[in-house]
Amino acid sequence: MFLLRVCQALNEHKVPFAIVGGHAVALHGAVRGTIDIDFVIQWNKTNLLNAEQAINDIGLVSRLPITASDVFENRDQYIKERNLIAWNFYNPERQDEQLDLIISYDLGPNQSKTLSVESTHVPILDINSLIDMKTESGRPQDLADVEALKELSS
Repeated sequence: MFLLRVCQALNEHKVPFAIVGGHAVALHGAVRGTIDIDFVIQWNKTNLLNAEQAINDIGLVSRLPITASDVFENRDQYIKERNLIAWNFYNPERQDEQLDLIISYDLGPNQSKTLSVESTHVPILDINSLIDMKTESGRPQDLADVEALKELSS
């Protein structure tokens, strides 16, 4: 399963991360379909470099001609001037294997909870942080996710 391969690679490279987006919504218990995996990391250059290596190790490549060093050094510019919120990676051999590293969010030390799926640690953003993140986005699908998550947490 692609999600587990991603988590195993990030765990092996010791990247503090959490799954966000549709997969996190589903893992919290709300019905939600999505193809790509969205995740966030604790933001620093080492974690970003390690995340890029982990992603490359499982056969994914950047959709844009940029590197982790480029993203780290130009993060504010990419967000403000290019509206680059997420750095997309895909598997050229399997188009259904895609992931987005959200670069506009910094994972705090107590914002995730870890599930164990087939002996793999799968950290997901905690429900309150996920609600805040999706509310801030304001996209229609994210606002629908917020309503579903609020129902779960009440």
